[in-house]
Amino acid sequence: MQYPPLSVYIHIPWCIHKCPYCDFNSHEFKDQNIKNNEEAYTHALLKQIENYNIEPNRPIHSIFFGGGTPSLFSPKAFDTLIKKLENTFGLDKNCEITIEANPGTFDKKHFYGYRDVGINRMSLGIQSFNQTHLKKLERIHSPKEAASAANLAVRIFDKVNIDLMFALPSQSLSDVKEDITKALEIGTSHISYYHLTIEPNTFFYKFPPQLPDEEKSAEIFDLISNELNSAKFEHYETSAYAKKNSQCLHNLNYWNFGDYLGIGAGAHSKLSCEGKISRKSCFKNPRDYIKNANNHKFYDDEKLLSENDLIFEFMMNALRLNKGFNQSLFEQRTNLPISIIDKELSLAKDKKLIIQKNGRIKPTDLGQSFLNELLQIFLKD
Repeated sequence: MQYPPLSVYIHIPWCIHKCPYCDFNSHEFKDQNIKNNEEAYTHALLKQIENYNIEPNRPIHSIFFGGGTPSLFSPKAFDTLIKKLENTFGLDKNCEITIEANPGTFDKKHFYGYRDVGINRMSLGIQSFNQTHLKKLERIHSPKEAASAANLAVRIFDKVNIDLMFALPSQSLSDVKEDITKALEIGTSHISYYHLTIEPNTFFYKFPPQLPDEEKSAEIFDLISNELNSAKFEHYETSAYAKKNSQCLHNLNYWNFGDYLGIGAGAHSKLSCEGKISRKSCFKNPRDYIKNANNHKFYDDEKLLSENDLIFEFMMNALRLNKGFNQSLFEQRTNLPISIIDKELSLAKDKKLIIQKNGRIKPTDLGQSFLNELLQIFLKD
């Protein structure tokens, strides 16, 4: 069997302040002794890495340290983890290693340290360069700190992503254009632009702010696309824009339904083995994760994906790509014939949500705009 590329996601669950829109598995530091948290948690992560038993000759294609705020941890912790992964599985010679960083925890010495231990890509959670919007989003950094962190990052890392958000409360078109202008002036090669949405179990869900209506949001989105296209950024995925050869390889592996090991509190894994695909999720609370890891227990849920699960999950990922996917990829990654979704493909074509041509399936502009409606077609009971 030819296995898909293998990636690793490692979750660092702590942050200084929980943002009101955030529904990720992140927890504010209660114990301010970061070093103690770092040591105990890194020890647990190492135990989980040792626990994996996968097929030989599957080197790691990409590593992503996400959070939370991974930049709270020292370069030493990441050096230990990267070396453990290399010694356990081996790393591809072009392995992309990303760390998420918050400009509010900007530490010049740490940035250089991350590079020196092998991290070659940084993703900065800036969200906006506008102080008014940063305050509404309860971000802990200022526009000046954001610019300082980003300017250093582009000097020392091979690739840098800047996260920005749009459709914010009272956000004008000129505000959006100013954010884009500042990001481009910094010289980043990748921008992830997220529409602010109100998610359950967040502060904004309990106390929702006044957001732009759909028409205004669409107008902002058109501005973003036009500005970034003019700057030679390709809109290659729902929320991602990149210059040539600067796409996020780790996320591309998700969207192409590759395999990945999820390590850390709340992290999810997807693994192919002997024609079957399994999912595992780790204990979500960091304290539970550390406690159970000491007893060599890491997962609170494990299951094999059903045929319907495979179809929906593949389409949920692959249809995020604006250029879509080859039909052969569907068959390789799901072990199902493409004919199994002939009915759904026909319906999606009739609704003008996809194009199926020369063995390739891709969302239309309409399909990209109404992606949730498109995906519902492939959601079987």
